Amino acid sequence: MLAFRRLRTKLTVLYAGLFALGLLLASAEVYSAISDNAQRVVRGELAASGTVFDRIWALRTAQLENGAGLLSRDFGFRSAIATHDAATISSALENLRVRLGADTAFVIGADGGSLAGGDGGAFSSLTPATLAGIEGDDAVAGVFVMHGEPYQAISAPVLAPLPMGWVVFAQRLDRDQMNALEKLSAIPLDASVLARAPGGAWGEAGHPRDAKAQATVGRFIEATLKASHASPGKLDTAAGDSMALVKPLHSFDPGAPIVLMLRYPMARAMAPYHPLLGALGLIGLAGLALLIAGSWALARGVTRPLSDLEQAAHRLQRGEAASVTVTARDEIGRLAEGFNSMAAEIGERERRITHMALHDGDTDLPNREALARDIAALAERARAERIYVAALGVDRLTHVRGAIGHALFGEMMRELGARLARLAPETRPARLTTAILGVAFEAESREAAMARAEALREALEEPLRLAENVVDVSLTLGLAPYAEDADRVASPIDRANIAVDQARSAKRAAMAFDAKAYGDPAANLSLMSEMRASIEAGHMALYHQPKFDLRRRGVTGTEALVRWIHPTRGFLPPDRFIGMAEETGHIRALTEWVLAQAVRDQKAMAAAGHELAVSVNVSGRLLGDLAFAEAALELVAGACGDICFEITETAVVENPELALAVIDRFTAAGVAVSIDDYGTGLSSLAYLKQIRAGELKIDKSFVFAMGESQRDALLVRSTIDLAHGLGMKVTAEGIETEAALALLTGMGCDLAQGYLIAKPMPLNGLLNFLSEDAEVLKSRA
Repeated sequence: MLAFRRLRTKLTVLYAGLFALGLLLASAEVYSAISDNAQRVVRGELAASGTVFDRIWALRTAQLENGAGLLSRDFGFRSAIATHDAATISSALENLRVRLGADTAFVIGADGGSLAGGDGGAFSSLTPATLAGIEGDDAVAGVFVMHGEPYQAISAPVLAPLPMGWVVFAQRLDRDQMNALEKLSAIPLDASVLARAPGGAWGEAGHPRDAKAQATVGRFIEATLKASHASPGKLDTAAGDSMALVKPLHSFDPGAPIVLMLRYPMARAMAPYHPLLGALGLIGLAGLALLIAGSWALARGVTRPLSDLEQAAHRLQRGEAASVTVTARDEIGRLAEGFNSMAAEIGERERRITHMALHDGDTDLPNREALARDIAALAERARAERIYVAALGVDRLTHVRGAIGHALFGEMMRELGARLARLAPETRPARLTTAILGVAFEAESREAAMARAEALREALEEPLRLAENVVDVSLTLGLAPYAEDADRVASPIDRANIAVDQARSAKRAAMAFDAKAYGDPAANLSLMSEMRASIEAGHMALYHQPKFDLRRRGVTGTEALVRWIHPTRGFLPPDRFIGMAEETGHIRALTEWVLAQAVRDQKAMAAAGHELAVSVNVSGRLLGDLAFAEAALELVAGACGDICFEITETAVVENPELALAVIDRFTAAGVAVSIDDYGTGLSSLAYLKQIRAGELKIDKSFVFAMGESQRDALLVRSTIDLAHGLGMKVTAEGIETEAALALLTGMGCDLAQGYLIAKPMPLNGLLNFLSEDAEVLKSRA
């Protein structure tokens, strides 16, 4: 089946094909009718010609028969035959042959020999069967073949009273005779006399024979002779179809029948109709051409709206505006109207989706994606090194939103966005997060960019009027260049957001993105994934830093400190992974391992004769984890000495209720609690009062400056007095000089810890230290 790529072509071919088929059937019917009519005419003419031939044949036979009968009854002629007077016989025959117009005449004697007349050669070619047919008792009319040519002949006996011979007059049936016969017909038919040879083949006497054609003709003649009556029939030969009529002729030789065949070629019969058929063909072709043109025009008119719809559908698929012109009210017109409606709805829906994708649902401000697009557009029309992205984050989000509510907080962000749009029109201000707005602008240099960003921040911090109330806003600014540090943080928006966090961590109002401080988060994440494997593989080590009791003059405890000896990265300082472990949730596994190892090390110390308390740092992240508290107490239950948990005061500040409950759980189980890094946090004395701690550790920053600053010395002394007043021991960290140690001793400090005493060391080193160096410290303190 043909595959059409265009409906227009398909319709044209379909219509043209149907018309051509109808035209072909009509032409076949017309041709069949014409052919039948021509055959009927030819049959009639052949039948009429056959009747004329019969009439002419009978007249000629009667003429010859009268002549032959008259001569055979003539007395003188009979006497000449009886006496074999050849001269008289020949003279009489010749006179009568001329008068009859016959071609030949001769007399056959009673013995079968020739008596006179004709040429002796012709007579000699007659077959015995022919002679037998001639020698009858009565006159006989018929046809015989002599010298290869057919003759119409009359044989009359010469009686005396018995036959003395037979007078024969013959007329040659040659082409002239046939032409004369053909001219008597109303149609130009072909006439020929055919005889059957001894072998059974029919052919025209004296003419070369085409075996194949004669075989076809022979079968037709035989079939006709077997029929009861002769009528014209259709004869198919290699030369073409023809209508033929066979007239049997009496043959003097019964074994060699002779017929007259009248034929009329059908091509000749159809010739008069050729102009009509040609005219019909031309009319058909013209009609077909008109139909093709009409079909093409009709198909074009039908398919053009469909083509327009197809092209519009492709435009709609590409996200472009698409509509078609409605030119009709029919089905296609209604389809076009439906398409336009659908395209309009899709366009409107896409506009809404695009708006939702590029805007914040709460404030309707552009979102991060919209800002990224605006920055990309800005980068196409400005130099990349002059583009900067500023992120402005609302400080104390939780408190502000809790104070004014979500609705007014959203209104506040909208007002800030509108104000920012007026101040930095290069790009649309976008809401990057709940409390951070972002904008991009051009600046000549980093300093100029920071100056403009600072100006934006100060302008945005102008009090806002919301719901008839004035609200003060504090913002932190993060600035990032568009074209720098793309390898580490690809998006300048992300870099600006990170700069906001960096500024807040540094307690600054504004800060540019610091790639060095940001580090490599991917490497850090990989490091954390290796931490658990390192714990299980034994790559973690526990070091102990001694705590010297200034009153008892000896080491009474240690602080357990974790060390990571990475198999490929080498020694990793605690500052490198402790903070990340807290942020990524690995701190619990690490702390549990430290606690278990501390218990084992404490037992080793006891086995060596040193009963020391071991302090373990517990992250503030774990103070809100009740499951960890239970696991830690279960580990501590197996200790052979005192275990102390060192916590920072800020850990209590984040979730004081839960943290204090966990601390109470620790102290109730007999685990001492120490407040580490005291003085560096922002906690109040109220928290210090609530924490059931037995020890307070003064941060080393105060101890370092104690010898140079009277204020720090005063703070340390006051802290020692405060701790003693609350019933807690005091440990001073960072002791590195003899003077600091003496000063703390004089202030009444209980314990000292620092490089002057000893650096953190593994368990074996600690045991050696306790055996060899402890006495030296005792004498020096």
